[in-house]
Amino acid sequence: MNKSMQNTTLCYIENRSRYLMLHRTKKQNDYNHDKWIGIGGKFEEGESPEDCVLREVREETGLELEKLEYRGIVTFVSDNNFTEFMHVFWSDCFRGNLIDCDEGELEWVEKSRMNDLPHWKGDEIFLDLLDKKVPFFSLKLVYENGVLQKAVLNGSVLSFQ
Repeated sequence: MNKSMQNTTLCYIENRSRYLMLHRTKKQNDYNHDKWIGIGGKFEEGESPEDCVLREVREETGLELEKLEYRGIVTFVSDNNFTEFMHVFWSDCFRGNLIDCDEGELEWVEKSRMNDLPHWKGDEIFLDLLDKKVPFFSLKLVYENGVLQKAVLNGSVLSFQ
């Protein structure tokens, strides 16, 4: 069995009750194709979670984060023998101007509209945790055929629809 594991970051940048979101439309063979996700990406050699998220935000958006909160870790498990450890950050303090992103379109989206956009079902869980300002969480999301099958928050199984 050939399993793959990787570490990634994801940052939700907030401004006036809106998140800066990336509509993934430009990359070939993108498992996030047409989904709306936060800003982030894969670790490079020697990077800490903070190093990675600061670099990814700068590369994808042109923004420099001036304050950063490490809010949780999401473990994604899928039926294609893939596990991802996603380090989730939040920020509302940044400087700079948005640039064109080579992975899709950047847009400030009202937090109240987030669940109306194409997204991964499990994102609703951690976006709710961010909104409630939960200090730190560990969330495991298990997907089969792209459908969320199980969610475990801080060791307790969640029921979801």
